[in-house]
Amino acid sequence: MTAPEQRRFLFLQGPHGSYFARLGGALSALGHSVFRINLCGGDRLDWPSAAVDYRGTLRNWPVFFDDFIVDHGITDVVLFGDCRPHHSSAHGMAKVRGLRVHVLEEGYIRPDYVTLEEGGVNGHSRMSRDPLWFRAEARRLPPEPEHDPVPSSFRRRAEETISHLLATMLLTPAYPFYRTHRPHNPLVEAAGWGLWAANNKRERKLSRRTLEQVLPEWEDHPIFLAPLQLNSDYQLRVHSPFGDMRAALRFIIKSFARGAPSGSRLLVKRHPLDNGLVPWRRITRNLARHYGVEDRVFYISDGDIAMLLPIMVGAVMVNSTVGTLALNHGVPVAVLGHAVYDVDGVVHRGALDDFWPNPPQPDADLWAAVRRVFVDRSLVHGGFLSEEGLAMLVENAIPRLTAPEMSPASADNVTRIAHWR
Repeated sequence: MTAPEQRRFLFLQGPHGSYFARLGGALSALGHSVFRINLCGGDRLDWPSAAVDYRGTLRNWPVFFDDFIVDHGITDVVLFGDCRPHHSSAHGMAKVRGLRVHVLEEGYIRPDYVTLEEGGVNGHSRMSRDPLWFRAEARRLPPEPEHDPVPSSFRRRAEETISHLLATMLLTPAYPFYRTHRPHNPLVEAAGWGLWAANNKRERKLSRRTLEQVLPEWEDHPIFLAPLQLNSDYQLRVHSPFGDMRAALRFIIKSFARGAPSGSRLLVKRHPLDNGLVPWRRITRNLARHYGVEDRVFYISDGDIAMLLPIMVGAVMVNSTVGTLALNHGVPVAVLGHAVYDVDGVVHRGALDDFWPNPPQPDADLWAAVRRVFVDRSLVHGGFLSEEGLAMLVENAIPRLTAPEMSPASADNVTRIAHWR
């Protein structure tokens, strides 16, 4: 029997925590060569093994990266998020050299999955958006595997994020030209989390009062959900027409005031990883007052999305993965940006003003087909927020990383990607 091909993997920045280090160790144990480039102190913390530190400027990064992949015979590049400046440049250089690029991201479908797709994710995904293609591909696949829920801990996520930020700050002299891809520097981010912790009890109390006021009347006053996304999210910054979430929220509330039935309500929900630097409660209140719907628009910073969705008449978002949770519950979804689940028949694809009075029900069979293909082609079972989840992710990612190269994208999808770029 022919021995499996031995590959040479280069890891760039990963999710905060130990996942990339564990995955690299597993690949190395199988006989593959594994390399790592650290861009900041947080990267060094997350990857304690031998690595190369890049201390230069973003301008000089493409030359450094190209020399590295050529000198070390790299065959595969692994990174988390394909829109960060260093990653975007590396992706382009790797493509020129004919390397395979494996991109991880938070799961298209949550919970219990993480995205791992070759070539790009989200708006850069090579997955078709053709409903006929999804139906045909799903017919070739067995039923979706059944899995136990993946344990997760928000506390773990917060601790790993804060540790990464602190290491990045403390080791700034070692990486003098590094600039985070996030809107704020690590010190401001850390201060924001401190502010969030101080206000968390009060915000939870306000959210509970709001839900007690709004939810009991949902049958007489239909509720639309508008989940906020992070301003640092490249889904907003690259894959949508909005520069940040404030502009998107203004657009949503303005449209709600114009087109929603008079008895309906809009529930705006904070992103669970928002660090408190943006006063979303005040912004939501001011926008609602400006457009004359202050008695119909409500804000919560805390609440279980899975519990809220079943009673929502519709959900409006830029391109959040909350959309896939809503579709799992059969809730109509309108997206304002580019999303991998933006498939005709699954989501509303017309003007937002037309969505409010008559939210179209998603085609359940088509969504099941789309979901099945996602699970087969671009998702791995597991999670970043527990030891069990990390072990699953390592085990389930190895076959995807070492599998033969996937087929190229359809011409239709290439056209859509070019449009959004």
